[in-house]
Amino acid sequence: MILAASPLIDVVPGLMIWTLVCFAITFFVLKRFAFGPIQKTIDDRRERIRTSVEEAERARSEARKLLEEHKALIGQAKSEAGEILTEARKVADSQRDRAREEIEVDRQRRLEDTRKQIEAETARALDQIRSEVADLTLVATSKVTGKVLDRDDHRKLIEDAIGELDFSALEQERV
Repeated sequence: MILAASPLIDVVPGLMIWTLVCFAITFFVLKRFAFGPIQKTIDDRRERIRTSVEEAERARSEARKLLEEHKALIGQAKSEAGEILTEARKVADSQRDRAREEIEVDRQRRLEDTRKQIEAETARALDQIRSEVADLTLVATSKVTGKVLDRDDHRKLIEDAIGELDFSALEQERV
């Protein structure tokens, strides 16, 4: 059996050497001018991606930190607002209570002043009534007796007339 020999499978030492030389030259040229810049570009891109990922992680952690600070500030602001509202309510309540007390004190003072004025007016009215009763008594006595009485007689008649009058009803109204 004869093997068919193909010219591509034949080992030709000169062709093999030239193929190896051309391969070595091509490999050297590619390594010198192509693989270096390509590898540098790949390394640069890998570094940029790594840097971008690190920056993204830093930005993410900073964003989380800022979010937590923001939430803390909002919570603090809410608690401060609650405290301010509580304090404002306390101040408003104390002012309202103080105003009520002042109004009550003023009302009591006015009520007492009015009571004193009523008592003074009642006393003055009773004195005036006594005086008019005395005058009427003098006029009635002079008409009944037909004579003018002296000072002691006048006084005795007035005292008797006033003593018989009942002013207790008027005095009870004062109390």
